[in-house]
Amino acid sequence: MTLGELIEKLGGTLVQGDPEWSVEEVKAYEHASPFDLVFADSAEAAATALSSGAGAVVLKSGATATYPHAKSIIESDQPRLWFARAAKLLTKPSLSSGVHKAAVVSSDANLAAGVVVGAGAVIGPHVEVGDSTHIGAGAVIGDGVKIGEHCHIYPRAVLYPGTAIGDRVIVHAGAVLGADGFGYVRDEATGAYTQFPQKGTLVIEDDVEIGANSTIDRGALAETRIRRGTKIDNLVHVGHNCDIGEDVILVALTGISGSSTVGKGALLAGQVGIGDHAHVGPGVILGGQSGVFNGKTVTNDGLRPGTVLYGTPARPLKQVLREQATLARLAKRRGKELTDAGE
Repeated sequence: MTLGELIEKLGGTLVQGDPEWSVEEVKAYEHASPFDLVFADSAEAAATALSSGAGAVVLKSGATATYPHAKSIIESDQPRLWFARAAKLLTKPSLSSGVHKAAVVSSDANLAAGVVVGAGAVIGPHVEVGDSTHIGAGAVIGDGVKIGEHCHIYPRAVLYPGTAIGDRVIVHAGAVLGADGFGYVRDEATGAYTQFPQKGTLVIEDDVEIGANSTIDRGALAETRIRRGTKIDNLVHVGHNCDIGEDVILVALTGISGSSTVGKGALLAGQVGIGDHAHVGPGVILGGQSGVFNGKTVTNDGLRPGTVLYGTPARPLKQVLREQATLARLAKRRGKELTDAGE
């Protein structure tokens, strides 16, 4: 793809170089060649990028006063984002094609043009798969599952019946979508547990990415929904009846209990725990290992944008640090009192 074609699709300004210059790949500075693209989002990074072997550099306007004559220079307000989007455009298409002879595909499954199915994959009855979707080796697609266009289901992912996936969704290896939620009713007389019906559905909207070995349960009687653009890391669990908003980030080892909601643009860092029927408001940032109790609501109301909440129960990080400092002073004072008393 030429620089001119990239700029036509992504915007930005070519301030130096030939728009017909061909770009093959994105690379790290130390491995870049004249047909590679690198980026810089600071003055320090710009100096490194411009001294690399890359033929093209995308950076912010004013990042440096002069440009080496041999480099093609693209200026963008968000060079990291421009670089990431260019990487997608430059990705070479898979050489795989068609349905592998070792795959098992039900006779009434509907596979659109360009669908690729790997060896050992199983596709059940009444499944619908959209154009140019790839289903990896050993993946299992349950009865009646619907998968949109240009999705990538990696090897050994499992999609239970009742799951519907939009377009451009990525499901990494080992993920399990649409399993029964963890809901049981206890017999007060005997202590025995009976499963509450888990007959609902799971809806994954467009442009969602789900990390390796993550699990998302179906609704109990209604639906679980992951909304457009949300990105889920590896080893994340989302319980039944949850509603995860648009453009949410869920980092590894986060667990969200049933019937909870997470608002648009929220960020939950690693090992965050959310109780059942809890609500995390739009744009909330929960630091690592934070927690929200059952039925509680956490929002940014009255807080400055970008405030990080931390601890259990989650509260502003500055408050947590003050509490820890106060506790340390009390412990030190108490230790001194005991020493003075000869205890």
